[in-house]
Amino acid sequence: MPTRLLVATMAGVVTALAFEPVTWVWLMPVGPAAYFLAVRGAGTLRAAAAGAAYGVGFFGLHVIWMRTLGEMPWIALTLLQTSFLAVLGAVLARLSTLRCWPVWYAVAWLAIETLRGVLPFGGFTWGSLGLGVIDTPVAAWLPWIGVPGASLVVAGLGAALAWLVVEGRGRGAGLVVLGAAVALAVPTWVQPPRHATGTVTVAVVQGDVPGEGTFVSTYHYEVTRSHADLTVELARRVADGEVPAPDFVVWPENSTAVDPFRNVRVRADIARAVAAIDRPVLVGAISDDPDDETRIINEGIVMDPVTGPGERYVKAHPVPFGEFVPWRGIFGQWFTEDIGLVRRDMIAGTRQTPLTIDGTRIADAICFDVAFGDTLGPQVRNGAEVGIVQTSNATFINTRQIDQQFAITRVRARELGRAVAVASTNGRTGMIDADGSVLATSATRTTDVLVHELPRYDSRPPSVWVGPVLGPVAVVFTLLGLAFRLRTYRRARGQGAR
Repeated sequence: MPTRLLVATMAGVVTALAFEPVTWVWLMPVGPAAYFLAVRGAGTLRAAAAGAAYGVGFFGLHVIWMRTLGEMPWIALTLLQTSFLAVLGAVLARLSTLRCWPVWYAVAWLAIETLRGVLPFGGFTWGSLGLGVIDTPVAAWLPWIGVPGASLVVAGLGAALAWLVVEGRGRGAGLVVLGAAVALAVPTWVQPPRHATGTVTVAVVQGDVPGEGTFVSTYHYEVTRSHADLTVELARRVADGEVPAPDFVVWPENSTAVDPFRNVRVRADIARAVAAIDRPVLVGAISDDPDDETRIINEGIVMDPVTGPGERYVKAHPVPFGEFVPWRGIFGQWFTEDIGLVRRDMIAGTRQTPLTIDGTRIADAICFDVAFGDTLGPQVRNGAEVGIVQTSNATFINTRQIDQQFAITRVRARELGRAVAVASTNGRTGMIDADGSVLATSATRTTDVLVHELPRYDSRPPSVWVGPVLGPVAVVFTLLGLAFRLRTYRRARGQGAR
C-alpha cells in the first residue's frame, strides 16, 4: 500500500510538471500511466486512496498559485479536486478486469474530467489534460476533437504505456507503439481547412495596476484613467502615422471596477478615450444589476463613438467564493469573514452568439471563462470570426497562474481555428494566431498597447461539434462499463455458489 501511494503521488507531481510553468510536455502521458499502474490490481478502497494521492500530488502543485489567497483556499480547492481523482481510482479498479482495459481507463478519465468541469458550483476545469497540450503533437487533434478529445488522446497514451509495462510483449507491443505513432502523426498531416474572410486590426490595452499590482478595487480610478490615457496616446500615434489605425480597441476585465453608467468620473474617462480614438472600444466593466442591486455583472461593453453603449457579453462562469457565494446562508455561518469579502453575488451570462464590432463578429470570454468549452466554442459555431479574452489576472500577477491561463488561451485558439486577442490589466496581454502560436505579448506589470492585424475566419472546425459531446458520451460509457462489470461479478458469484 505505501508503494502504491508513493507512486501515485509522484505520478501527480510528474503530470503537474508537464503543465506551465515547467512545461516538460513529454511527461504529459507519463504521469497518467504511472497513476494507472498504481491503481491497477488494487481493491476499490486502495485504488481510491491511490487516486487521492495522485490528486494531492497533481493539484497541490498545479494550483499552488491559490496560496496567494491564503493556505485554506489552496488546501480546500486541492482536496475538492482530489476527491474526483479518488472516485476515478475506485472506478478504474472496477474496470480493470474488462477486456481492452486501457480504452476503458482513458474513457473513465475523460468522464471524471467532464464531471469535475460542472460539479460543484459550476465546476473547475483547470488541470484537464487537453488544456496542457499546446506545445505537444497532440495539439494537432484540437481542431478535430477539441479539448475533451485531446484529454482522451493523452489519457489513452498513458493507458497504452501502462499496458506496455504490465502486458506488452511480442507483436501486440509493436502494434500498440505503431498505433500511438500513427495517432500522433496523422493530424499533423491533415488539418481542417480554414477559410479566411479578410483581416481586422485590433488594439489591446494593458493599463497596469498601481501598488503591488493585485488590488484593482483599491486603485480602480487609477486603473480606468490609465487605460483611457493609453487609448488617447494610441490615437495620437495613429494620427502621426506611427501605428496603423485599429478597427476596434479592447480594454481588459476590470478596466473599470465600478458601474460606468452610474459613476460620472469613470464615464467621462471612457468617453474621452472613445472620442479620441474614434473607434469602438470593448470595455471590461463591473456593473450593477439593474434588476437587483444586491447583484453585480462582469461584462464586456461595446462603446461606439457614434451610437454609445451597444452589445454586451456577460461573464458566463463567475468564480465560486471569489465572485459569488453559493449557499451563502450555509457557508456564511462557517466562514463569516471570508464570505463577507464577497458582498454582492455576480450573475452568470448565457450569451452564445458573437458580438459584432465594426462589422467583425467577435467571440468574447472573460478570464475564468476561457477554461470552459461552452463559452468561445458556441460563439464560433454561431459565426464568430475572431476571439477576444478580457482578463484581469491582477490577483495572481505574482504567480504562474497567468502563464497557465495564457497557455489555455493558446489551446482555445488552436481548437477553434481563430486568432485571439488577449487584454489583461497588468499581464499577460498578447496576440495569438489561429494555430496557437504567439504573435506578440506585453511584459507583466507594465503599461502597453499592442496593435496587430489578425486574420478573420468563417469556417467551423469539427471541434465545435465533436468536443461538446465527447465528455457526456464518456460519462455514459463509463457508467455502462461499471454496470457490465457489476453484472458479470454477480453472475460469477451466483455460479460459484452452486
